[in-house]
Amino acid sequence: MNALAGWLERCPFVAILRGLTPAEAVPVGEALVGAGVTVIEVPLNSPEPVESIRRLSARFGDAALVGAGTVMTEAQVAEVAAAGGRLLVTPHADPALVRAAKARGMLAAPGFFTPAEAFSLLAAGADALKLFPAEAASPAVAKALLAVLPPGTALLPVGGMSAETIGPWRAAGAAGFGIGGSLYKPGDTPSVVGERARALRAALDGGRRA
Repeated sequence: MNALAGWLERCPFVAILRGLTPAEAVPVGEALVGAGVTVIEVPLNSPEPVESIRRLSARFGDAALVGAGTVMTEAQVAEVAAAGGRLLVTPHADPALVRAAKARGMLAAPGFFTPAEAFSLLAAGADALKLFPAEAASPAVAKALLAVLPPGTALLPVGGMSAETIGPWRAAGAAGFGIGGSLYKPGDTPSVVGERARALRAALDGGRRA
């Protein structure tokens, strides 16, 4: 089991905090961690994202896995690593970014949509694969992909994930989920984010019991 799989076993949600500001970072992070969500992604098209990553990393240390999403260049990988970020997430399939992240000791969950992209990213060292946009796929697609990918591949659908939609994806074998607007929108208070996180965890636990 790789380190990212270990985080996802504790809680399979990656909190995508698009639009987060540095002033909000620690309070929102505390609400998430308090609700058991310990993988936090700050997309780089947010306001001052590297500063938010720096503050979250300093606050939580090893208690949370903090990193960046929407990473597009190797220079951005280096900047995120220097700020203490330990997770790389991309919207697209770029093996070079995976190798750059691994060279800095980071975990990598790059985006993909086809089997060819998936295999090339795994060969570069990806720790998980982000199926994006998941709205254009289905749980059946995830199940088919997992049938041919190496055993233990962590597949994370991203896009359209909510308390109402995660169940079928989990049943199809998804190891985790990137949760964006269903968890956080710019301006949401920490208490609202915490409530949503708890509702998502309750939906997941309910699906497991069913």
